[in-house]
Amino acid sequence: MKYRQLGNKDLNVSIICLGCMTFGEQSSEPNSFKLMDYARERGVNFFDTAEIYPIMPRKETYGRSEEIIGSWQKKRRNREQIILATKVASKNPAGIGFSELSWIRKGGKTLRFDRTNLTESVNSSLKRLQTDYIDLYQLHWPERREIVFGQTDFDRYTPDDDWTPIEEVLENLKQLVDSGKVRYVGLCNETPWGMLNYLRIAKEKKFPRMVSIQNNYSLVNRIFDISHSEVSIRENCGLLAYSPLAGGRLSGKYIEGTKTNNSRYNLWPKRVSGRNTTRGESAIIKYVKLAKKYHLTPSTLANAFVNSRPFVKSNIVGANSIKQLEENINSVGVVLTEDILSDIEAIHVSEPNPCP
Repeated sequence: MKYRQLGNKDLNVSIICLGCMTFGEQSSEPNSFKLMDYARERGVNFFDTAEIYPIMPRKETYGRSEEIIGSWQKKRRNREQIILATKVASKNPAGIGFSELSWIRKGGKTLRFDRTNLTESVNSSLKRLQTDYIDLYQLHWPERREIVFGQTDFDRYTPDDDWTPIEEVLENLKQLVDSGKVRYVGLCNETPWGMLNYLRIAKEKKFPRMVSIQNNYSLVNRIFDISHSEVSIRENCGLLAYSPLAGGRLSGKYIEGTKTNNSRYNLWPKRVSGRNTTRGESAIIKYVKLAKKYHLTPSTLANAFVNSRPFVKSNIVGANSIKQLEENINSVGVVLTEDILSDIEAIHVSEPNPCP
């Protein structure tokens, strides 16, 4: 395993992070324990979850992923050897695909990054994770309703939008850091404007600095390259890349409609339809053929590409089986040649970002 530093902090995370959003839904507790045990054996020290997990969010399973991780780390007595990241939910932007999350605190428009919500959220996560502190506490998505998952253009500007000012959010996060409940803070699904303002205000006001941003990134979604990447590199706010296989599509197993019973595309087809596009299918077929050309599995090619990006600090992989996780972790040892990267770029130019 290899490790990279988040920000200027003593937070060295494994290049592969185990994403735990299926724990408690697609992955049972015993199976989740096996996955975490195997990840640790392979040197993974970074585990990512959220208060709304497992996906898809519903009242009956709310917080279950954190509970499973908490039980595991307590039984393994390995809290000091691992880095736990979780996230706080905010009010539901249009188009996010979830409900009003009415079962989280008071739900709906009251889900904000104000002090009351952040304090209650942290305390609840700490209880479920069975720990005294969270290593990386992330804002799961912006409160601003103009920002929507999968949106590529800023065309929803609403002057009357009401959201907690960034300075106030950072002040609230500072209270959590000062209390010792949170070590470091990060962003998720944020824009370049959001990144720069969180970083600027933190510097000016001496508030906690965002050490990372967790956004979607894969061979079929390189929107981060366009404007986030320079901010990420120059401001030392590294990417924690999620969905490196585009929800499993880049493994090639869904080509021509092939489905597995326990997959997101079978369980919740409408919720993941944004990644199931004609252009996306065309691009994925090309990447699968490219992997075969260089004697790699499609998943290895896709993960190795994400691992190779200079702004990526950790690649958040999901898995429901040891076989899947093993293949994902093995990508750390793969170095993509100039020829492979050139071929990847040719496909990207012909099929740019087909699965935003």
